[in-house]
Amino acid sequence: MSTTLMTGRREQRDGRTLLVIERELRAPLDDVWAACTDPTRMERWIGTWSGDPEAGSVSFRMTAEGDDVPAEEMDVLACEPPRRFVVRSREPQPFSEDGAGETAVWEMELELEEADGITSLRFVQVLAPGATGVEMAASVGPGWDYYLDRLRAALSGEDVDGIDWEAYAGGSSHYRERFA
Repeated sequence: MSTTLMTGRREQRDGRTLLVIERELRAPLDDVWAACTDPTRMERWIGTWSGDPEAGSVSFRMTAEGDDVPAEEMDVLACEPPRRFVVRSREPQPFSEDGAGETAVWEMELELEEADGITSLRFVQVLAPGATGVEMAASVGPGWDYYLDRLRAALSGEDVDGIDWEAYAGGSSHYRERFA
């Protein structure tokens, strides 16, 4: 099995460890914003949501992972169209390989900027402290590389199903080493 290049890196902000993944997208800012926030467009590459973001929360379901994936309640911490969106899960999730042990909430941020017809996307996920954060990065890092490549394919009109998860599945070791 070949492994796709893992692009996430570690950053520190306000005493917290962050997983940061960036993409340059050949699409206008408003188009990228819509692909990342419109529930119908999101469904092509990751999932969909329902609810009222203005009320402060949405119910998000990752449809790209199968039909039986339950929805997750997400609090909307910031929504500044078309440049920034921040959400945090309500229920902590386990991040060990066997699903046991320490849990952490998902706090994610999307930042967008456009220059010369290219939109720069910066995806940030806050990691738990210590060993849980390392396992969290190893668990979600390859998945975010995968999903952001699916987003790129969706924006360029390519077949998102042509992005093969198996090429990303071996990326956990990259993230474990980078965040240890």
